[in-house]
Amino acid sequence: MKGVISIQSHVVYGHAGNSSAVFPMQRMGLEVWPIHTVQFSNHTQYQQGWTGRAFSADDINELVAGIGNIGKLADCQAVLSGYQGSAEQCQAVIQTIQKVKEINPKAIYVCDPVMGDPEKGCILADGITEQLIKQVMPQADVIVPNQFELSQFTQMEITNLEQAKAACQKALSLGPDIVLVKHLHSIADETFTMMLATKEGCYISQRPQLEFVKQPVGVGDLISALFTASLVQGLSAVEAFEHATDACYGVLKETAHQRQWELQTIAAQQELVTPSEHFKAVKV
Repeated sequence: MKGVISIQSHVVYGHAGNSSAVFPMQRMGLEVWPIHTVQFSNHTQYQQGWTGRAFSADDINELVAGIGNIGKLADCQAVLSGYQGSAEQCQAVIQTIQKVKEINPKAIYVCDPVMGDPEKGCILADGITEQLIKQVMPQADVIVPNQFELSQFTQMEITNLEQAKAACQKALSLGPDIVLVKHLHSIADETFTMMLATKEGCYISQRPQLEFVKQPVGVGDLISALFTASLVQGLSAVEAFEHATDACYGVLKETAHQRQWELQTIAAQQELVTPSEHFKAVKV
């Protein structure tokens, strides 16, 4: 059975980080081995606050070593990383990639380079952004940044489609083989736009914007998980891009239908496998 190591945050209630990523990948037929960088009671958008703690980089290394001791790193087809709680954890991610690829050179590394968003209560410890830009992202086979994170990685301004394409092309020159920009907010107000870039070219996917009382958290984590699972299952980059768009929209549509702002991933689980709507990727 194909396996994925997912190194991200975790919330006990709701869907963010591994709590948003693990089930979709499992529902798509993969074994998923979650390693939590932090464990909180809930995500940080609740006014009442949250409880929990961050784990140490040693905790990550010990868990990966344990998987290696039972001979299962050979079954790992991909490493997916998201929110990191410390700069030391970034180094643990790099060590994990090296261990996995030493045993299985065909394994891919997918980096969702979470760089923080103070408006959403996502605050990073010192040194994480610098580590992501200089050490982690260049080692990735696939990066899944938002517009801000892509701009930080490439040191390029992005305010329109042409600038987004140029930034993606520069990102490809810095190490990754595939770039999926999970939200280009400067392209259009009425639609939600994502971009895919490979050596074959750049593609965009646009879907309707949905209205929520509060914006759901964990959408980017869901997109990264859907894209990773699709690649591991053998889809092309463009096919994986389209599936991530379609399936994510299906989950969001069910969430809006239920008038919720926590992602209704379980209720919409069939959308993860057979999305009810399709948005074709267009080469630009």
